[in-house]
Order: sequence, then structure tokens, then C-alpha cells
Amino acid sequence: MTSAREIAAAVRSGAATAVGAVSAALARIERVDPVLCAFAEVWEEAALRGARAVDERIAAGEHLPLAGVPIGVKGKRGLRGAGPLIAAGCVPVGATAVPGPGTAWQTWGLGRYGRTVNPWRYDRAPGGSSAGSAAAVAAGLVPLATGTDGAGSVRIPAAWCGVVGLKATNGRLPSTDRTGLAAPGVLARCAADAEACWRVLTGPAETPGSGERRTPTALWSADLGTPTALWSPDLGFAGPDPEPVALAHAAARRLADAGAVRLLPPGKPLRLEDPGPAWLALRGGGDLRTAARVRAVNDRRLAALFRRADLLLTPTTPCAAHGHDGPGDRYSTALTWAFNLSGHPALSLPAGLGRDGCPVGLQLVAAPGREELLLAVAGSARW
Repeated sequence: MTSAREIAAAVRSGAATAVGAVSAALARIERVDPVLCAFAEVWEEAALRGARAVDERIAAGEHLPLAGVPIGVKGKRGLRGAGPLIAAGCVPVGATAVPGPGTAWQTWGLGRYGRTVNPWRYDRAPGGSSAGSAAAVAAGLVPLATGTDGAGSVRIPAAWCGVVGLKATNGRLPSTDRTGLAAPGVLARCAADAEACWRVLTGPAETPGSGERRTPTALWSADLGTPTALWSPDLGFAGPDPEPVALAHAAARRLADAGAVRLLPPGKPLRLEDPGPAWLALRGGGDLRTAARVRAVNDRRLAALFRRADLLLTPTTPCAAHGHDGPGDRYSTALTWAFNLSGHPALSLPAGLGRDGCPVGLQLVAAPGREELLLAVAGSARW
């Protein structure tokens, strides 16, 4: 599928039109979505009106960085957070599927035609709760989709569907979550498209003292050298399965071999306290004093880690994508929700395929506000 950046460049140059790009996306959705069930709603008429408006803006000489890029927005209320993307020329084509009532595990979505499936294996869950967004991007229905991440809800489906998923620093972008645990995110087929989306959401980075506006990748790689990284297979508590650990560690080694990161000697392993009870307490299901203690301990340990290294690398999930009946007693959030509790930005990068043929992810975590570092390193992956 054509990338978001390629679509936008073609529309801006006049080699293509937004109407053409959006019409092609709608045709793909009509053909594939009855099986995939990635969309809860498709807004064909509104999308074509929006595409015509983009073509008119281009004809009037307006510069639109994401001109004509069709996007999915998470859930039926997803347009609320898509304003900057629409202003930059993106055209929402529909609301992506999120879990339906009674979906305790939050690992699949409910689309127009039924339960959302994993594009790699229809008998497996896509992850959730940004299930439809990840499935739509992975299947090539749209190049970009929005998500929200309250416990791993962008990173887990990104890992299981084999795409890039970025969770922002908590509080950096607007969120309606009153607990402060959820942060907006983006799902894309490649890191460069995720970066283009992030640039629109936050504005380009500026080199201090020069006034020169530069992309996050250029800012990091040109000025700060090779970032250092520490590897943790389990954060000290999670007990992940061997295969996702092995695949994620191999991906971390490939990043190091490519010069994207410098892996530091293991030293004393990171040992966080299990954030599960604290997360559940903040959602209204437990002791808030315990939550405050766990959060304080983990914040201190993470602050110490990020004084030693620029990045923390882990598997994204402790297990492979499970079937539609659910994972039993295994929480797919075991390695992700610590960073909703702490607020750190995190990104899931495809790490390879398991023996079952389904993708798994490598999670990159950075200090607060360092999304540009995550995108720069992810953009260095060449697999």
C-alpha cells in the first residue's frame, strides 16, 4: 500500500487527487471489511466531501502536510481528537472498531459485520482496545489510524497486527480520561508515517537558538548521537513466554547492529513493582494508598534507569495473540500498563513472526516528552 507521505506528496504535486486516494480507500474497505470487521461505521459521503474540500484547498495554493491521506479514527467519538489531522489534510473515512459490551479482555473490536479479526490469522484476536485501527492499518485499508492507550491499547494491537503504534506522554496531548492513565496515540504501517502524523499533532521540533524547524528524527540523530538502551525481558515481575522475549530481544540486537542504539551491559536488572493493582485501583477497583505507593516506587526506579540510558527496550506483550475466546488468566497488558501509570511515552515496533505466523512487538520506552527519540530509533529499523 502507498504510504501516507507518498499519498500526500502526490496530492500536493497534482499527480493525484484527494478524491482518488479516498475513493480507493473506500473501495478497499468495501471489499475487505466484511471479513476483517475493522470499521464500526464508514462515512462514505462525508469522506468524499472532505476529499473534494482538500483538493480545493490544494488548488488554492494551501500547503497541507497530509493532503488527501485517508485515516480511520478510533471509535464513534474519534473525530474529537482528529482536528489537527483534518486541518493538515487528512480525510476520516470511518470509525474503527472498539470492544463491545461485555468484552472483559478488551482484545478485540466489534465492527459493522461482527467481531474484528487479526489480519494475519482470522482465528486470533487483533488486540485492543484500538483493535479496528490496528487491523485496518495492517490490512492496508488506510495508512494511518488514531488510537488511545490506557493500558497498552495502542501498543498491544500494534504488536499483534504487525504495525507501529505510538503512545504519547500522558498529558502531552488532550485526553478525556479523568484518571490520567490514557493517552492518545497513532498507528501506522511505518515509523516515518507515524512521525509525519506526530509532527502534525505537536508541530515540528525547533533547533534551539537557530530558528530552524526540523523533524524529530533529524533533531535527534544529528545533534545527540547514538542513544543508549537497556534491555529488560520482564520488567522484574511479568513472567513472559519465551518466544516473544526471544523475538523482541533479536529485534533489539538488530537495532544495535544497525547503529540505531547502543545496548548497555545489563548490570543490575530493572525490577518494577507489578502495576496491575495500582492501575485497577485508579480505575476504581482497589486501595488508592497502595496505588500511590506502587507509583512512587516505580517512578523512582524508572527515573534512575533514564539517568543511565536513553531508552528501555522490552517485549510489547508477554504472550502471542490469543484466540477470540480470550487469554484465560493472562493479562496482555503486563508489560505495557506500567507506562500508563508512570506516563512515559512508548512505541511498539514489529519484531518478527512467531511460530503461529502472528506478529509480536518490541516496546521502546523513553523519558517523558521524548517521543521524537522513539520515532527516530523506530525509523532506523530496516526489516
